[in-house]
Amino acid sequence: MLKKLLSSLAPTAPAPTAPAPAQAPAAEPAPPVRTRTGVLDLTKKAAFSLSKHGLDGERAAVYLVLDRSGSMRRFYKDGTMQYLGEQALGLSRALDDDGQVPVMFFSTDLDGTTVLDLGNHAGRINEVHTQLGHMGRTYYTRAISAVIEHYQSSGATDPAFVIFQTDGGPDDREETKEMLTAAKKLPMFWSFVGYGDDVAFLRTVDQLPGIDNTGFFHVPDPHNVGDSALYDGITRQFGPYLAEARSARIVR
Repeated sequence: MLKKLLSSLAPTAPAPTAPAPAQAPAAEPAPPVRTRTGVLDLTKKAAFSLSKHGLDGERAAVYLVLDRSGSMRRFYKDGTMQYLGEQALGLSRALDDDGQVPVMFFSTDLDGTTVLDLGNHAGRINEVHTQLGHMGRTYYTRAISAVIEHYQSSGATDPAFVIFQTDGGPDDREETKEMLTAAKKLPMFWSFVGYGDDVAFLRTVDQLPGIDNTGFFHVPDPHNVGDSALYDGITRQFGPYLAEARSARIVR
């Protein structure tokens, strides 16, 4: 009886437990999604930014130059470049008399061109980019020359406002500096938008001697820059340029 009682009080071995299921590796955080708005709202934001900088009533022919070097592939794929085209169109509708934006794509050469307007902008940047095929290296002068040629042949009397987007310094650095310096005699303002961290050369061209016909806005991550910040960044040096260029009789 005592043996039976002791047996009933003895600790029992715990039942074997099933191994915990292996945990899947943590997913990488998704890139931030920038809120995107339509061209009509972008026009209002652009107009407000121009007003803040004392540019009410100013007119300019807006151009957009887009980098198609290989490192830019992800920005075309995720729609960043398409949206930049729409932002440029919003600025054009607030600043330009025809509301159109000639667009130049460049890499090793001038890859292609198109024109954005209110009736032909949806998906247009990605459509043209896809048709252009191979993405090459980075040469600024091909695009700079194309913008100058287009502007001079257009018969425009207003100055040009050129949004020049890139994510790195060019292979033709000296030629670029020479061309931008020579362009100081033309009524053209070059607003460089630098994606990422390779922007040392853009800081250099922003400081070229003579009339200050260049601006520079650093955008380390375009997904984290809102519309108003972009418009403020690309237009803030335009007013001082106009004053200087008018004093030198380059802009009427």
